[in-house]
Amino acid sequence: MANETVQSENLLEVKNLVKYFPIKGGFFGRTVGQVKAVDGVTFHIKRGTTMGLVGESGCGKSTIGRTILRLQEKTAGEVYFNGVDIFALSREELRKLRPKIQIIFQDPYSSLSPRLPVGEIIGEAVREHNIVPSSEFDDYITDVMHKCGLQEYHKDRYPHEFSGGQRQRICIARALALKPDFILCDEPVSALDVSIQAQIINLLRELQKDMGLTYLFISHDLSVVEHISDTVGVMYLGTMVEFAETKKIFDNPLHPYTEALFSAIPVPDPQYKMERIVLEGSIPSPANPPSGCKFHTRCKKCMEVCKYAAPEWTEVEPGHFCACHLHNSAAQNAAAEKAMNEAKSAGAAQEKAEKE
Repeated sequence: MANETVQSENLLEVKNLVKYFPIKGGFFGRTVGQVKAVDGVTFHIKRGTTMGLVGESGCGKSTIGRTILRLQEKTAGEVYFNGVDIFALSREELRKLRPKIQIIFQDPYSSLSPRLPVGEIIGEAVREHNIVPSSEFDDYITDVMHKCGLQEYHKDRYPHEFSGGQRQRICIARALALKPDFILCDEPVSALDVSIQAQIINLLRELQKDMGLTYLFISHDLSVVEHISDTVGVMYLGTMVEFAETKKIFDNPLHPYTEALFSAIPVPDPQYKMERIVLEGSIPSPANPPSGCKFHTRCKKCMEVCKYAAPEWTEVEPGHFCACHLHNSAAQNAAAEKAMNEAKSAGAAQEKAEKE
């Protein structure tokens, strides 16, 4: 019974998810390294809520989304959807689950087939998965289009006849038509004008309210994330550095990277003086990330231990998780110090061996 309660509360659970991409080199195309796109990420999304996922370009946000949907295979870790391990499913079982997990892509211009009319774009997968009987098909597509702010006469038109905002409504209608429980929104408004962004965000919120949808909202626009999300996860170089409820994380960011990120949010007040935290240096390569805490090369609060020991994922306050040595417990400090001394000893031994 307790297990059922957990399943009903969290629609999606991600545990230590890892996704590496091989680097090929040499005449025979052997694997010479790994790009650590996602490196041990853990979070959960409660049913009927929205989780925002933020971070700089190239930090692994979209890779997480595509791996969760099993559009690409994982390297390690677990993903549970409604209590079911997605990566344990056979091809046929995954096909049956597909309508329940949908995606809205970033670019509404390239994610729609130019050769199909809108009615066919929205209805193609509905027919394939037998979502409704064929006698109700036409009315059902019309109803889905109306929910997304599209008219019935749009069915026979082609994508090139629509504006960017309308095309994104078609993409939302296509996802919605399959009666999903979970929708991955991969930067769905970044290609749109600001006025249209607000309309699309409000549409997503209305649909969530009416249909009990659960969203993972990937974005680099922090103002949009603050407006739509119930919880927020912050990523840096393939690792989740902080996770909490939206109000908690915006009012009290614990990780130095989160602080720097949030200090860049523009405030629409000419009298307000921004205290911008400027990060020095460039993002390290995910193919060769720094040892210890990945952020230590750009962190103004960096301590000696940060260079050698990776911080643990810790619940600093109820529901507020962070991976930073600034918030370690006494036991974690002792373990980090031990790891630092071992790493220093190993480095000294290697240096001595190289000299000899």
